[in-house]
Amino acid sequence: MLKTFYTFLIFLLMSFLVLGQPNPEFSKAGFYPLENTGRDIFSFNVAWRFFKGTVKNAETSNFDDSSWQVVNLPNGIEFLPEEASGGVNYQGEIWYRKHFTPDNALKNKKLFLHFEAIMGKSKIYVNGTLLKEHFGGYLPVVVDVSEHLKWGEDNVVSVWADNTNDPSYPPGKDQEVLDFAYFGGIYRDCWLISHNAVYITDPNHEDVVAGGGLFITFDEVSEKKANIHTKLHLRNEASRDFSGKIRYQWFDREGKQVLKSELPIQLQSNTSKSFSDISKFKTPELWSPEHPYLYQLHITIINKRGKVVDGYRKRLGIRRVEFKGKDGFWLNGKPYGKPLIGANRHQDFAVVGNALSNTTHWRDAKKLRDAGLKLIRNAHYPQDPAFMDACDELGLFVIVNTPGWQFWNDDPSFEALVLKDIRNMVRRDRNRPSIWVWEPILNETWYPDSFALNAKNIVEEEAIHGNAYTASDLRAKGSEHYPVQFSHPLNQDDVNPNKTYFTREWGDNVDDWNSHNSSSRVHRSWGEKPMLIQTTHYANPSYAFVSYNSLYQTSLQHMGGALWHAFDHQRGYHPDPFYGGIMDAFRQPKYSYYMFMAQRDSEASDIIAETGPMVYIANEMTPFSDNDVTVLSNCDEVKLTVFEEGKEFLLKKDEDKIGMPSPPFVFKNAYHFMEIKALNRNKKQAEAYIKAEGYINGKLMAVDTVFPALRPEKIVLWLDNEGVDLKADGSDFVTVVAAITDKEGHVKRLNNSIIKFEISGEGALIGEANYRKVSWGTAPILVQSTTKPGDITIKASMFFEGALVPTFGEITIKSIPTEDVLVYDSKELEAKNIRLIHSEVTGTNSANQELENELKKVKKELNDLKLKEIEKQQEEFGEKTKKNNF
Repeated sequence: MLKTFYTFLIFLLMSFLVLGQPNPEFSKAGFYPLENTGRDIFSFNVAWRFFKGTVKNAETSNFDDSSWQVVNLPNGIEFLPEEASGGVNYQGEIWYRKHFTPDNALKNKKLFLHFEAIMGKSKIYVNGTLLKEHFGGYLPVVVDVSEHLKWGEDNVVSVWADNTNDPSYPPGKDQEVLDFAYFGGIYRDCWLISHNAVYITDPNHEDVVAGGGLFITFDEVSEKKANIHTKLHLRNEASRDFSGKIRYQWFDREGKQVLKSELPIQLQSNTSKSFSDISKFKTPELWSPEHPYLYQLHITIINKRGKVVDGYRKRLGIRRVEFKGKDGFWLNGKPYGKPLIGANRHQDFAVVGNALSNTTHWRDAKKLRDAGLKLIRNAHYPQDPAFMDACDELGLFVIVNTPGWQFWNDDPSFEALVLKDIRNMVRRDRNRPSIWVWEPILNETWYPDSFALNAKNIVEEEAIHGNAYTASDLRAKGSEHYPVQFSHPLNQDDVNPNKTYFTREWGDNVDDWNSHNSSSRVHRSWGEKPMLIQTTHYANPSYAFVSYNSLYQTSLQHMGGALWHAFDHQRGYHPDPFYGGIMDAFRQPKYSYYMFMAQRDSEASDIIAETGPMVYIANEMTPFSDNDVTVLSNCDEVKLTVFEEGKEFLLKKDEDKIGMPSPPFVFKNAYHFMEIKALNRNKKQAEAYIKAEGYINGKLMAVDTVFPALRPEKIVLWLDNEGVDLKADGSDFVTVVAAITDKEGHVKRLNNSIIKFEISGEGALIGEANYRKVSWGTAPILVQSTTKPGDITIKASMFFEGALVPTFGEITIKSIPTEDVLVYDSKELEAKNIRLIHSEVTGTNSANQELENELKKVKKELNDLKLKEIEKQQEEFGEKTKKNNF
């Protein structure tokens, strides 16, 4: 049964962005719907039956799944503890079953299921028939279900998946010795696509070299003109030959048509064919990180009677990237002229693992762009299409990686699967303006010499004269074939004038690759001093190390670097999560986040991301705060006032100094707790504060003020949503943050309270997080929508009752209707909130426990041997090479 909660207003919701008002729009199965084309797309995310374990006959139509849990996609198998590293996640078989009755309007249509990703090995059945088997967890799985549905009755789509360690397909490496965690499940969206028998194909299903779907490239790109090369692959499964035309219509940000072209076509019955065309675009708006201008391209297939039989739209940016050896990186025919500073990103989030909603991916990109970053390396796999949509929209270049890390299997079938992944990642993302380079090699891997050239050739076959630039580790086999070399800044004698260089990972500072103690890895709860040390380390440490400052001292030939890593995240081969992010796993910022923000241009721009002047005081005025006050700002000078009628300090930026744009302002010996004590004892608490004022050309442009937190009085809640509303699609979620504050609302950072959460209305707490301990003054939770829009009220109170405990806090947020059409069985959805009792044996006898402990001991010894290989391999790839660490 089709459930439409919101009419898709195609033209009004084309996401022509109103400046400063984020209204993100996400592609669906690689395209955006276009009204009245005969093509429809439905969300298949809601109400799947789920079981964790091995089950016989679960693929059959008459299997009784009524005792199974009901979940919505994206689903990551389980909710995880905040510290979920060291292989704590489930590995094994899982089953999903989806019941639905297809609408009669879909009869005689071509119908495809498009899974954006399923982790591990998977099999897809429809009504008991196996239609697809897939290996690998990061790229689309597309299934033609047209001939396998039953009308007027219940249909069942069954998905078996297994994320158990398996060296036969990439990534291949055992998760217990992997530097990230890939979890499991159908952890991205699933779509049902309907269209006529003459249709635009899906590039990830059609399997045509440099073909399938739309392929568009540009040349002679300048502010005066651009040549547009379009290639569209069509299939005719009708009983008659087809004649008609392809119509291309380009619309600008305001919705005005700026270009139109038509191409006559002929297509015989039961054949497919690509049709190519060239158009000239006059005075285009060019895409760049500073000006991420997106056009809307409407594509329609029109028969000889003038009827539209298929079509969709794409968001496209016109731009040209070039890598010119010693002349560095050029964009749109001009030298870029400054380092590209970015970060690596793993896609996992606290509690949900990799199963992020689309708006959460967008918020990630927004937070990174707000920090002034202009490039993201998708370590170490293609990431969610929603994140890529956000990069297109917000002006983030992307390095796209092949799934893999430090692993090679000599069986030829392994290389075949890696090369297949490379083809499909290029086919999925080749039209995106955000693509900077492809990284088709396997990261830090000793593969055969021939593989590097094979991988590069495949990218060039698939991208042709479009986005075909590739990059490789300088120390990897076959790197000489690649125009972009990943390395730390090199001595001039080691530089090849025909290559351009980029630091794929910088900033991490471990003592060794087993212990992983590091001045760059700081949990937010550890407080000011550790976060300030991390900030200084990333900015400009006193010791020789690659930093933001050193990357600004290289020549144009070394184009910049990507921080390792943007977010705290889980990993397999260490019991601690990676704490080196500039934000934690809930995306709450550390001081280093504001250091990056301080490097952005002080002038406002037209992108949605926050830009312009900023100032931030990295001092909380606690009894343990540093006497030196660090201020992070992109202003020319900062005036610091310590206490009303107290001390004033002034620091100016050294404009003649070569290096990072805005080093931290450090005001020596400016703060003393004993002075606060004196003011407080004299009833002058209001006079105790630190104020930082940022000036540009003598004009006050930004202010930040910090007050010491006094007695904890109340709980305050706020919504961390980057201005993007929660969608009532059953999958979307948002972060709500609770904080212990004094009566004026100043956060009590030094507080170990436990907060109890209650929720009512059209939402639920993810992971049943009814209780959370305060960490550095705050306790974030995740709130998920239902399929019904409405109010959601969250109440936070102290775990223990008492006359003097802080008063409770409350916030009401709204979920808004989704534009997606949701397909599900209403009875299945009704069962979602019922807690089911499973007859599972959970206990073990003492003999079994002893055997299990012995097996764990043996497994740990084996892992220790593997970890030594990891350490050796990371050293071989230059991560500890002294001359490169400056």
